[in-house]
Amino acid sequence: MQILNAQPLNNADLEDLGLSWHTDIDNTPYVSDEIVEISEEEAQGFYNAANELYDMYIEAGQHIVDNNLFFELGIPFNLVEAIERSWEEEVHWHLYGRFDLAGGLDGNPIKLLEFNADTPTMLYESAIIQWALLKKNGFKESLQFNSLYEALGDNFKRIITLGDDISHFNEIYEGWKILFSSIQGSEEEERTVKLLEVIAKEAGFETNFCYAHEAVLNEQEGLSFGGTNYEFWFKLIPWESIAVDEPELAQLMTAMIANKNTIFLNPAYTLMFQSKRMLKILWDLFPNHPLLLETSYEPLRQKQVKKHAFGREGESVSILDAQGKTLHHHSGEYENYPAIYQAFAMQNNHQGSLYQPNVFYAYEACALGFRKGGEILDNMSKFVAHKIR
Repeated sequence: MQILNAQPLNNADLEDLGLSWHTDIDNTPYVSDEIVEISEEEAQGFYNAANELYDMYIEAGQHIVDNNLFFELGIPFNLVEAIERSWEEEVHWHLYGRFDLAGGLDGNPIKLLEFNADTPTMLYESAIIQWALLKKNGFKESLQFNSLYEALGDNFKRIITLGDDISHFNEIYEGWKILFSSIQGSEEEERTVKLLEVIAKEAGFETNFCYAHEAVLNEQEGLSFGGTNYEFWFKLIPWESIAVDEPELAQLMTAMIANKNTIFLNPAYTLMFQSKRMLKILWDLFPNHPLLLETSYEPLRQKQVKKHAFGREGESVSILDAQGKTLHHHSGEYENYPAIYQAFAMQNNHQGSLYQPNVFYAYEACALGFRKGGEILDNMSKFVAHKIR
Protein backbone atom coordinates (compact mmCIF):
# COMPACT_ATOMS: atom_id res chain seq x y z
CA MET A 1 0.00 0.00 0.00
CA GLN A 2 1.48 3.31 -1.12
CA ILE A 3 0.85 6.51 0.85
CA LEU A 4 2.16 9.81 -0.49
CA ASN A 5 2.80 12.77 1.78
CA ALA A 6 0.90 15.67 0.26
CA GLN A 7 1.14 19.40 0.45
CA PRO A 8 -2.07 19.98 2.44
CA LEU A 9 -4.93 22.31 1.75
CA ASN A 10 -4.79 24.81 4.62
CA ASN A 11 -7.93 25.96 6.43
CA ALA A 12 -8.20 29.06 4.25
CA ASP A 13 -8.02 26.89 1.11
CA LEU A 14 -10.74 24.59 2.47
CA GLU A 15 -12.98 27.48 3.47
CA ASP A 16 -12.57 29.02 -0.01
CA LEU A 17 -13.78 25.66 -1.37
CA GLY A 18 -16.76 25.73 0.99
CA LEU A 19 -15.59 23.16 3.52
CA SER A 20 -15.79 24.75 6.95
CA TRP A 21 -15.80 21.53 9.04
CA HIS A 22 -12.05 21.15 8.54
CA THR A 23 -11.00 20.82 12.20
CA ASP A 24 -12.15 18.02 14.50
CA ILE A 25 -13.06 18.58 18.15
CA ASP A 26 -9.55 17.51 19.24
CA ASN A 27 -8.17 20.35 17.06
CA THR A 28 -6.68 18.00 14.43
CA PRO A 29 -7.30 18.42 10.68
CA TYR A 30 -10.23 16.45 9.26
CA VAL A 31 -8.68 16.26 5.77
CA SER A 32 -5.49 14.22 5.87
CA ASP A 33 -2.27 15.47 4.27
CA GLU A 34 -1.86 12.05 2.63
CA ILE A 35 -2.81 10.62 -0.74
CA VAL A 36 -3.47 6.88 -1.17
CA GLU A 37 -1.82 5.80 -4.41
CA ILE A 38 -3.60 2.98 -6.25
CA SER A 39 -3.14 1.18 -9.54
CA GLU A 40 -5.44 1.44 -12.56
CA GLU A 41 -6.42 -2.19 -11.93
CA GLU A 42 -7.38 -1.42 -8.31
CA ALA A 43 -9.50 1.55 -9.43
CA GLN A 44 -11.23 -0.67 -11.98
CA GLY A 45 -11.81 -3.25 -9.25
CA PHE A 46 -13.63 -0.73 -7.05
CA TYR A 47 -15.71 0.43 -10.03
CA ASN A 48 -16.72 -3.11 -10.98
CA ALA A 49 -17.47 -4.12 -7.40
CA ALA A 50 -19.84 -1.22 -6.70
CA ASN A 51 -21.72 -1.79 -9.95
CA GLU A 52 -22.15 -5.48 -9.21
CA LEU A 53 -23.19 -4.81 -5.62
CA TYR A 54 -25.88 -2.37 -6.72
CA ASP A 55 -27.38 -4.95 -9.06
CA MET A 56 -27.41 -7.39 -6.13
CA TYR A 57 -29.19 -4.83 -3.95
CA ILE A 58 -31.86 -4.38 -6.63
CA GLU A 59 -32.45 -8.14 -6.74
CA ALA A 60 -32.56 -8.30 -2.93
CA GLY A 61 -34.97 -5.35 -2.80
CA GLN A 62 -37.42 -7.15 -5.08
CA HIS A 63 -37.07 -10.27 -2.91
CA ILE A 64 -37.97 -8.24 0.20
CA VAL A 65 -41.01 -6.63 -1.44
CA ASP A 66 -42.23 -9.94 -2.90
CA ASN A 67 -41.87 -11.76 0.44
CA ASN A 68 -42.85 -8.93 2.82
CA LEU A 69 -39.56 -9.07 4.75
CA PHE A 70 -39.68 -5.51 6.07
CA PHE A 71 -39.92 -6.62 9.70
CA GLU A 72 -36.74 -8.68 9.30
CA LEU A 73 -34.91 -5.53 8.17
CA GLY A 74 -36.02 -3.61 11.25
CA ILE A 75 -38.01 -1.18 9.09
CA PRO A 76 -40.69 0.76 10.99
CA PHE A 77 -44.17 -0.41 9.97
CA ASN A 78 -45.32 3.15 9.21
CA LEU A 79 -43.02 3.40 6.18
CA VAL A 80 -43.79 0.06 4.52
CA GLU A 81 -46.46 1.53 2.23
CA ALA A 82 -44.16 4.38 1.18
CA ILE A 83 -41.40 1.87 0.41
CA GLU A 84 -43.69 -0.36 -1.63
CA ARG A 85 -45.17 2.52 -3.63
CA SER A 86 -41.79 4.11 -4.34
CA TRP A 87 -40.38 0.73 -5.36
CA GLU A 88 -43.20 -0.02 -7.80
CA GLU A 89 -43.27 3.37 -9.55
CA GLU A 90 -40.24 4.17 -11.68
CA VAL A 91 -40.49 7.93 -11.14
CA HIS A 92 -38.99 7.46 -7.65
CA TRP A 93 -35.36 7.60 -8.76
CA HIS A 94 -32.41 6.75 -6.54
CA LEU A 95 -30.08 9.73 -6.84
CA TYR A 96 -26.93 8.48 -5.11
CA GLY A 97 -25.48 6.28 -2.37
CA ARG A 98 -22.11 5.28 -0.92
CA PHE A 99 -20.68 1.80 -0.49
CA ASP A 100 -18.36 1.28 2.48
CA LEU A 101 -15.89 -1.47 1.69
CA ALA A 102 -12.88 -3.35 3.02
CA GLY A 103 -9.78 -4.42 1.08
CA GLY A 104 -9.24 -3.74 -2.61
CA LEU A 105 -5.52 -2.90 -2.31
CA ASP A 106 -2.38 -5.05 -2.48
CA GLY A 107 -4.32 -8.02 -3.80
CA ASN A 108 -6.73 -8.12 -0.86
CA PRO A 109 -10.31 -8.95 -1.91
CA ILE A 110 -12.97 -6.24 -1.85
CA LYS A 111 -15.67 -6.93 0.74
CA LEU A 112 -18.92 -5.04 1.32
CA LEU A 113 -19.31 -3.63 4.83
CA GLU A 114 -22.54 -1.69 4.26
CA PHE A 115 -24.38 0.62 1.86
CA ASN A 116 -25.24 4.19 2.86
CA ALA A 117 -28.07 4.49 0.36
CA ASP A 118 -30.35 7.08 1.95
CA THR A 119 -28.43 10.05 3.39
CA PRO A 120 -24.72 9.54 2.64
CA THR A 121 -22.29 12.27 3.59
CA MET A 122 -18.65 12.64 2.41
CA LEU A 123 -20.03 13.98 -0.87
CA TYR A 124 -18.32 17.37 -0.62
CA GLU A 125 -14.99 15.86 0.30
CA SER A 126 -15.11 13.26 -2.47
CA ALA A 127 -16.36 15.50 -5.29
CA ILE A 128 -14.53 18.76 -4.50
CA ILE A 129 -11.79 18.46 -1.88
CA GLN A 130 -9.80 15.47 -3.09
CA TRP A 131 -9.78 16.89 -6.62
CA ALA A 132 -8.42 20.20 -5.22
CA LEU A 133 -5.75 18.31 -3.25
CA LEU A 134 -4.69 16.51 -6.41
CA LYS A 135 -4.44 19.82 -8.24
CA LYS A 136 -2.52 21.52 -5.40
CA ASN A 137 0.09 18.77 -5.52
CA GLY A 138 0.61 19.13 -9.27
CA PHE A 139 -1.09 15.92 -10.42
CA LYS A 140 -3.39 15.68 -13.43
CA GLU A 141 -7.08 15.58 -12.52
CA SER A 142 -7.46 12.51 -14.73
CA LEU A 143 -5.35 10.53 -12.23
CA GLN A 144 -8.34 9.93 -9.98
CA PHE A 145 -11.39 7.68 -9.98
CA ASN A 146 -13.72 10.61 -9.48
CA SER A 147 -16.54 11.66 -11.80
CA LEU A 148 -19.00 12.20 -8.95
CA TYR A 149 -19.94 15.76 -9.85
CA GLU A 150 -20.69 14.89 -13.48
CA ALA A 151 -22.43 11.62 -12.59
CA LEU A 152 -24.77 13.42 -10.20
CA GLY A 153 -25.63 15.99 -12.87
CA ASP A 154 -26.50 13.23 -15.31
CA ASN A 155 -28.51 11.35 -12.70
CA PHE A 156 -30.53 14.45 -11.84
CA LYS A 157 -31.57 14.50 -15.48
CA ARG A 158 -32.61 10.85 -15.18
CA ILE A 159 -35.27 11.70 -12.62
CA ILE A 160 -37.02 13.14 -15.69
CA THR A 161 -35.78 10.89 -18.52
CA LEU A 162 -35.91 7.70 -16.36
CA GLY A 163 -33.25 5.89 -18.34
CA ASP A 164 -29.71 5.76 -19.61
CA ASP A 165 -30.26 8.25 -22.45
CA ILE A 166 -30.37 11.80 -21.08
CA SER A 167 -29.94 13.54 -24.45
CA HIS A 168 -33.66 14.42 -24.65
CA PHE A 169 -33.84 15.98 -21.16
CA ASN A 170 -34.27 19.53 -22.50
CA GLU A 171 -37.08 18.42 -24.79
CA ILE A 172 -39.20 16.83 -22.06
CA TYR A 173 -38.33 18.96 -19.02
CA GLU A 174 -41.35 21.15 -18.26
CA GLY A 175 -40.10 23.25 -15.36
CA TRP A 176 -40.51 20.74 -12.55
CA LYS A 177 -38.78 22.16 -9.48
CA ILE A 178 -36.64 20.62 -6.73
CA LEU A 179 -36.65 21.98 -3.18
CA PHE A 180 -33.49 21.08 -1.23
CA SER A 181 -33.52 20.90 2.56
CA SER A 182 -31.28 20.08 5.49
CA ILE A 183 -31.73 20.35 9.23
CA GLN A 184 -30.78 23.80 10.51
CA GLY A 185 -27.60 23.86 12.55
CA SER A 186 -25.33 21.45 10.67
CA GLU A 187 -22.90 23.28 8.43
CA GLU A 188 -21.69 20.02 6.89
CA GLU A 189 -25.18 18.82 5.96
CA GLU A 190 -26.24 22.25 4.68
CA ARG A 191 -23.14 22.52 2.47
CA THR A 192 -23.69 19.00 1.14
CA VAL A 193 -27.29 19.78 0.22
CA LYS A 194 -26.40 23.12 -1.34
CA LEU A 195 -23.73 21.41 -3.46
CA LEU A 196 -26.41 19.05 -4.74
CA GLU A 197 -28.61 22.06 -5.47
CA VAL A 198 -25.83 23.67 -7.53
CA ILE A 199 -25.39 20.44 -9.51
CA ALA A 200 -29.15 20.15 -10.15
CA LYS A 201 -29.33 23.78 -11.27
CA GLU A 202 -26.42 23.25 -13.67
CA ALA A 203 -28.25 20.18 -15.01
CA GLY A 204 -31.17 22.44 -15.94
CA PHE A 205 -33.60 22.31 -13.01
CA GLU A 206 -35.38 25.12 -11.24
CA THR A 207 -34.34 24.81 -7.58
CA ASN A 208 -34.51 26.41 -4.16
CA PHE A 209 -33.22 25.72 -0.66
CA CYS A 210 -34.87 25.92 2.75
CA TYR A 211 -34.38 24.32 6.14
CA ALA A 212 -36.49 21.21 6.63
CA HIS A 213 -38.82 22.84 9.17
CA GLU A 214 -39.62 25.63 6.69
CA ALA A 215 -40.98 23.31 3.99
CA VAL A 216 -44.78 23.07 3.86
CA LEU A 217 -46.15 19.58 3.18
CA ASN A 218 -49.82 19.06 2.35
CA GLU A 219 -51.50 15.75 1.59
CA GLN A 220 -53.58 17.18 -1.26
CA GLU A 221 -51.58 20.17 -2.49
CA GLY A 222 -48.08 18.69 -2.21
CA LEU A 223 -44.89 20.50 -1.26
CA SER A 224 -44.40 24.25 -1.11
CA PHE A 225 -42.08 26.91 0.24
CA GLY A 226 -42.61 30.67 0.12
CA GLY A 227 -45.86 30.21 -1.78
CA THR A 228 -44.24 28.20 -4.59
CA ASN A 229 -45.01 24.55 -5.24
CA TYR A 230 -42.24 21.99 -5.83
CA GLU A 231 -42.54 18.58 -7.45
CA PHE A 232 -39.41 17.13 -5.80
CA TRP A 233 -38.08 17.35 -2.24
CA PHE A 234 -34.48 16.39 -1.51
CA LYS A 235 -34.28 16.06 2.27
CA LEU A 236 -31.09 15.06 4.05
CA ILE A 237 -33.10 13.46 6.84
CA PRO A 238 -32.88 9.69 7.33
CA TRP A 239 -36.14 7.91 6.60
CA GLU A 240 -35.91 5.87 9.80
CA SER A 241 -35.58 9.10 11.82
CA ILE A 242 -38.77 10.40 10.23
CA ALA A 243 -40.55 7.12 11.03
CA VAL A 244 -39.48 7.02 14.69
CA ASP A 245 -39.24 10.69 15.64
CA GLU A 246 -42.00 12.17 13.46
CA PRO A 247 -44.63 9.47 12.77
CA GLU A 248 -47.19 12.05 11.64
CA LEU A 249 -44.75 13.28 9.00
CA ALA A 250 -44.14 9.69 7.84
CA GLN A 251 -47.90 9.25 7.42
CA LEU A 252 -48.19 12.55 5.56
CA MET A 253 -45.30 11.77 3.18
CA THR A 254 -46.82 8.35 2.45
CA ALA A 255 -50.11 10.03 1.53
CA MET A 256 -48.28 12.50 -0.73
CA ILE A 257 -46.59 9.61 -2.52
CA ALA A 258 -49.96 7.88 -2.92
CA ASN A 259 -51.52 11.09 -4.27
CA LYS A 260 -48.61 11.45 -6.74
CA ASN A 261 -48.04 15.12 -5.94
CA THR A 262 -44.49 14.90 -4.54
CA ILE A 263 -41.42 12.78 -5.26
CA PHE A 264 -38.92 12.44 -2.42
CA LEU A 265 -35.16 12.12 -2.95
CA ASN A 266 -33.71 9.73 -2.02
CA PRO A 267 -36.85 7.55 -2.33
CA ALA A 268 -38.37 5.67 0.59
CA TYR A 269 -37.20 2.32 -0.76
CA THR A 270 -33.59 3.28 -0.09
CA LEU A 271 -34.41 2.53 3.56
CA MET A 272 -34.30 -1.17 2.59
CA PHE A 273 -30.78 -0.70 1.26
CA GLN A 274 -29.80 1.44 4.25
CA SER A 275 -30.73 -1.30 6.73
CA LYS A 276 -27.63 -3.25 7.73
CA ARG A 277 -29.83 -6.34 8.13
CA MET A 278 -30.01 -6.31 4.32
CA LEU A 279 -26.53 -7.85 4.50
CA LYS A 280 -28.10 -11.09 5.79
CA ILE A 281 -30.59 -11.11 2.88
CA LEU A 282 -27.71 -10.64 0.44
CA TRP A 283 -25.80 -13.54 2.03
CA ASP A 284 -28.91 -15.74 1.73
CA LEU A 285 -29.43 -14.84 -1.93
CA PHE A 286 -25.75 -14.89 -2.93
CA PRO A 287 -24.08 -17.33 -0.49
CA ASN A 288 -20.28 -17.18 -0.46
CA HIS A 289 -20.25 -14.42 -3.06
CA PRO A 290 -16.68 -13.04 -3.23
CA LEU A 291 -17.82 -9.47 -2.50
CA LEU A 292 -19.81 -10.44 0.60
CA LEU A 293 -19.00 -11.33 4.20
CA GLU A 294 -20.91 -14.03 6.04
CA THR A 295 -23.74 -12.33 7.91
CA SER A 296 -26.39 -13.62 10.29
CA TYR A 297 -29.11 -12.45 12.65
CA GLU A 298 -27.43 -14.68 15.27
CA PRO A 299 -23.80 -14.57 16.53
CA LEU A 300 -21.22 -16.27 14.29
CA ARG A 301 -18.50 -18.68 15.38
CA GLN A 302 -15.66 -16.44 14.21
CA LYS A 303 -14.36 -12.94 14.79
CA GLN A 304 -17.28 -10.71 13.90
CA VAL A 305 -18.80 -7.25 13.99
CA LYS A 306 -22.11 -6.66 15.75
CA LYS A 307 -24.09 -3.78 14.28
CA HIS A 308 -27.72 -2.75 14.37
CA ALA A 309 -30.20 -2.33 11.53
CA PHE A 310 -29.58 1.41 11.49
CA GLY A 311 -26.70 3.47 12.78
CA ARG A 312 -24.16 6.09 11.80
CA GLU A 313 -20.59 7.17 12.56
CA GLY A 314 -19.64 3.91 14.27
CA GLU A 315 -22.22 4.25 17.04
CA SER A 316 -23.59 1.06 18.65
CA VAL A 317 -20.95 -1.13 16.96
CA SER A 318 -18.96 -3.93 18.65
CA ILE A 319 -16.17 -6.22 17.52
CA LEU A 320 -16.55 -9.70 19.05
CA ASP A 321 -14.31 -12.76 19.10
CA ALA A 322 -15.42 -16.23 17.99
CA GLN A 323 -16.90 -16.91 21.43
CA GLY A 324 -18.92 -13.68 21.41
CA LYS A 325 -16.66 -11.82 23.83
CA THR A 326 -16.47 -8.07 23.21
CA LEU A 327 -13.06 -6.93 21.97
CA HIS A 328 -13.99 -3.36 21.12
CA HIS A 329 -17.21 -1.40 21.57
CA HIS A 330 -18.57 2.01 20.62
CA SER A 331 -21.72 2.98 22.49
CA GLY A 332 -24.51 4.89 20.82
CA GLU A 333 -28.21 5.47 20.42
CA TYR A 334 -29.00 2.65 17.97
CA GLU A 335 -29.12 -0.38 20.31
CA ASN A 336 -32.92 -0.53 20.15
CA TYR A 337 -32.77 -1.58 16.50
CA PRO A 338 -32.36 -5.34 15.87
CA ALA A 339 -28.79 -6.64 15.65
CA ILE A 340 -26.78 -8.12 12.80
CA TYR A 341 -23.55 -10.13 12.99
CA GLN A 342 -21.05 -9.81 10.11
CA ALA A 343 -17.76 -11.64 9.70
CA PHE A 344 -14.82 -9.38 10.54
CA ALA A 345 -12.83 -8.13 7.55
CA MET A 346 -9.26 -6.86 7.74
CA GLN A 347 -9.00 -3.29 6.50
CA ASN A 348 -6.18 -1.80 4.38
CA ASN A 349 -3.31 -1.19 6.82
CA HIS A 350 -0.39 1.21 6.56
CA GLN A 351 1.91 1.58 9.58
CA GLY A 352 -0.89 0.74 11.98
CA SER A 353 -3.49 3.08 10.47
CA LEU A 354 -6.51 1.61 8.69
CA TYR A 355 -7.88 2.98 5.42
CA GLN A 356 -11.46 2.21 4.43
CA PRO A 357 -12.40 2.65 0.75
CA ASN A 358 -15.75 4.31 0.05
CA VAL A 359 -17.27 4.24 -3.44
CA PHE A 360 -20.09 6.56 -4.48
CA TYR A 361 -22.78 5.25 -6.80
CA ALA A 362 -25.00 7.48 -8.97
CA TYR A 363 -26.47 5.26 -11.71
CA GLU A 364 -23.00 3.74 -11.84
CA ALA A 365 -19.93 3.73 -9.61
CA CYS A 366 -18.43 7.20 -9.91
CA ALA A 367 -15.94 8.09 -7.16
CA LEU A 368 -13.52 6.63 -4.65
CA GLY A 369 -12.38 8.16 -1.38
CA PHE A 370 -10.86 6.82 1.83
CA ARG A 371 -11.47 7.24 5.54
CA LYS A 372 -8.63 6.70 7.98
CA GLY A 373 -9.18 5.58 11.55
CA GLY A 374 -9.40 2.60 13.87
CA GLU A 375 -11.19 -0.72 13.55
CA ILE A 376 -14.50 1.05 14.20
CA LEU A 377 -14.67 4.25 12.19
CA ASP A 378 -16.37 7.12 14.00
CA ASN A 379 -16.81 10.85 13.57
CA MET A 380 -13.10 11.35 14.33
CA SER A 381 -12.00 9.48 11.21
CA LYS A 382 -10.02 11.45 8.62
CA PHE A 383 -10.81 11.93 4.94
CA VAL A 384 -7.98 10.78 2.64
CA ALA A 385 -7.78 11.50 -1.07
CA HIS A 386 -6.36 9.12 -3.67
CA LYS A 387 -4.56 9.13 -7.00
CA ILE A 388 -4.01 6.56 -9.69
CA ARG A 389 -0.37 5.77 -10.54
